[in-house]
Amino acid sequence: MTTLYLVRHGETVDNKARIMQGQTPGELNEVGIEQANDLSRRMASEPIDAFVSSDLYRSIQTCEIIARPHDLQVTTTPLLRERDWGSFTGRFIPDLKDEKWTDDIESLEKMLSRARNFLTWIKITYPNQTVLAVGHGIINKAIQSVYFNKPMNELHPMSNAEVRILML
Repeated sequence: MTTLYLVRHGETVDNKARIMQGQTPGELNEVGIEQANDLSRRMASEPIDAFVSSDLYRSIQTCEIIARPHDLQVTTTPLLRERDWGSFTGRFIPDLKDEKWTDDIESLEKMLSRARNFLTWIKITYPNQTVLAVGHGIINKAIQSVYFNKPMNELHPMSNAEVRILML
């Protein structure tokens, strides 16, 4: 059985400003760096075999901080990228409340397919190992939706630098 520590990246400049980041690189702010350092200290004694991250900078930055005590490299994958928010990307989130969703937003079906592919990839690539993977709020929710076979709206959102454990 593979153990997956699923983590959301630390707080970013755009999280704080309530900007829809989507698939932009993003960058941790001071709070996010401290969140990642705190998680790194808490996970330092855990036997982790591999570290995996979204290929977006904010997740790589978080994962590299957490991986430091383990002296392991971070593997990146686009499967863990955040949802592509299309023309909503870069906009102030409260302004989007009553907006009609545009066709350039990644579909729920496509995102759930990526989530399924991610879980399959982890099981095949890291059988019987412990993996810490850093992703994003919505894709992590999609991964949990697939894992628990529940609609995404029934799952609690993850906080920045929060960890959830999935046994694959």
